[in-house]
Amino acid sequence: MIWKHHLSLTQVNSFAANTAMEHLGIEVTEIGPDFITAKMPVDHRTKQPLGLLHGGASVLLAESLGSFASFLCIEDTSKYMSVGVEINANHLRSVSDGYVWGTARPVRIGRLIQVWNIEIVDDQERLICTSRLTIAVVERLRN
Repeated sequence: MIWKHHLSLTQVNSFAANTAMEHLGIEVTEIGPDFITAKMPVDHRTKQPLGLLHGGASVLLAESLGSFASFLCIEDTSKYMSVGVEINANHLRSVSDGYVWGTARPVRIGRLIQVWNIEIVDDQERLICTSRLTIAVVERLRN
């Protein structure tokens, strides 16, 4: 198990309140020993004008999953936080309805740098998007 924090799905999803995740309907559905999975509806909030899933919505799902997974791997979250440094995404197939499901798995969990792979599939488990997210673990800003 890679996680330093063990939260229920209710606790995890409460972090999405008043964020882009909540607005787009993203819901974490499973936390496994080395992965985290969430679903996102393909609807008026996540489609582009031609009626297909917007690539930016896929990237938002990917970064949300990777960032939250990173947070769960940080020992002292009162002192350190995760910030995205770079994300890329390959959009491989279109989808126009239902849900997409993203799963984040670590490539490397270092003390200061983490790299996560996120795969997004449709309801038929066809690969829609593959993404890689680099995270920096930095000291929290003090106000």
